Amino acid sequence: MADMNHIIEGVLAGNRRAIARAISLVENSSVTPKELLNGIHSATGRAYRVGVTGPPGAGKSTLTNKLAKLYRQRNLRIGIIAVDPTSPFTGGALLGDRVRMSDVEMDEAVFIRSMASRGSLGGLSKKANEAADILDAAGHDVVLLETVGVGQSELDIAGAADTTIVVLVPESGDGIQAMKAGLMEIGDFFVLNKADRPGADQAVMSIKMILGFRPHSESTWMPDVLKTQASEGKGIEEVVEYVQKHREHLEKSGALAQRRMERLERRIREIVERQLHIDFWNPDRSLLLRSQIEKVYEKQMTLYDLAGSLIESFKITQSFAT
Repeated sequence: MADMNHIIEGVLAGNRRAIARAISLVENSSVTPKELLNGIHSATGRAYRVGVTGPPGAGKSTLTNKLAKLYRQRNLRIGIIAVDPTSPFTGGALLGDRVRMSDVEMDEAVFIRSMASRGSLGGLSKKANEAADILDAAGHDVVLLETVGVGQSELDIAGAADTTIVVLVPESGDGIQAMKAGLMEIGDFFVLNKADRPGADQAVMSIKMILGFRPHSESTWMPDVLKTQASEGKGIEEVVEYVQKHREHLEKSGALAQRRMERLERRIREIVERQLHIDFWNPDRSLLLRSQIEKVYEKQMTLYDLAGSLIESFKITQSFAT
């Protein structure tokens, strides 16, 4: 208890060691450390969360690095959560993103954390939202969330970020039509990186053509496409300015508060579902399932009959508990 209070105080004071310990607690614990997250909750909501997503090889890490560097030049504190692929051997992150963030990794006002995706198909570690809360409570002005880079399945990012940037390259052109139902629908704006390569202008035209099919009106936000050469630092200032433009639009329209409340609602639902799963599958119900499964196999009862029996058992247990 005293140790947890010490960690919470350290996070709120922006202590790097306390931040690292808090994120480790969140990442490595099978049970969410409620005391920690409850203790920092009142200090969250101040950081602006920017998601950086896109297919592998688009230059997301390089862009994130350059964005952080430019934000630091504006005297802002930056938190970075870079979700790396999970090693199939150790279960840990491969940590490739850290290698590409050399511009800011030694800056005391930049906190970088690589997190393993651990099988999350949405491109974000399931613990990334909680890690972002910790960085938020610790006083970081901007939290950059960079996804693992697995293509169309990176849809979690749209729910975790205030502004979502989709990074593509000229070679993405042939596959942009196929992306329409995934990445193309979640971007608040698009960055065509490595824009010095052949086919860049055609790719920009293809992206804009597809964006034209998105439903929009005079009051809705219409995404644009910016060209960058992140490795050279070209176009980065325009990206930062466009993030600010999108933020101002969200704040003026009231959509920022709406997005954040929707994010909270999704997370609360996930917490409830996780706790119900834990409560439901106690040893007695697991035993009941195993003892009756043969009847389902022998067609003496249906899947739905047994599921109904398990649910009734849960309801009875809950009624006794109250």
